[in-house]
Amino acid sequence: MSNNLIEVDAINKTYERGGETLVVLDDLSLNVPENDFLALMGPSGSGKSTLLNLIGGLDSPTSGSVRIKGDRLEKMSASALSNWRASNVGFIFQFYNLLPVLTANKNVELPLLLTNLSSSKRKEQVATVLNLVGLDDRGGHKPNELSGGQQQRVAIARALVSDPAILVCDEPTGDLDRETATEILELLQILNRDLGKTILMVTHDPVAADAAKRILYLDKGKLTES
Repeated sequence: MSNNLIEVDAINKTYERGGETLVVLDDLSLNVPENDFLALMGPSGSGKSTLLNLIGGLDSPTSGSVRIKGDRLEKMSASALSNWRASNVGFIFQFYNLLPVLTANKNVELPLLLTNLSSSKRKEQVATVLNLVGLDDRGGHKPNELSGGQQQRVAIARALVSDPAILVCDEPTGDLDRETATEILELLQILNRDLGKTILMVTHDPVAADAAKRILYLDKGKLTES
């Protein structure tokens, strides 16, 4: 039995554009053990975000397989994949993706609306994760009343609220100043170390990448270690 939480096996991802085939990922394989914190670096257009989307179940490979906790993602129907994502993956993006008309509490609660949890249980989980990210006193604030760092913490709380095994982070510090970025990276390290979250992070920033346990480089659709 494999100890890998994530097993990406010989995936290819291509797109047809203007009569030509664009190769984004080229026969790529990757194993990620449970509780890893992996940073993916590489030039723009190298396929980093595409790889994250495949692992997060937001896209499907042209060929090859993505297996997570034994589940073959490319074999799932759209509805099954949607349910799988809601239970297994939390997404953290560069620009937070918070709904401006909702408070922090309501933004964090959104993923739980897809579950059978009662209203009181949802509120309890929201309070727990906002406290975890240090924003228990900001739950009633809307995004425009929060700093960039606070908005990203709300986004992290939203990613955590359904207790997923995997956090998928696409440039999570790209819109933050260095001091705030450091605070967010330290929070990710705590989530990895103390809560056992497996984290995959795309970044262009070597300082951010150094917060991870290991770094892989993606170039022209292929992975290397340097």
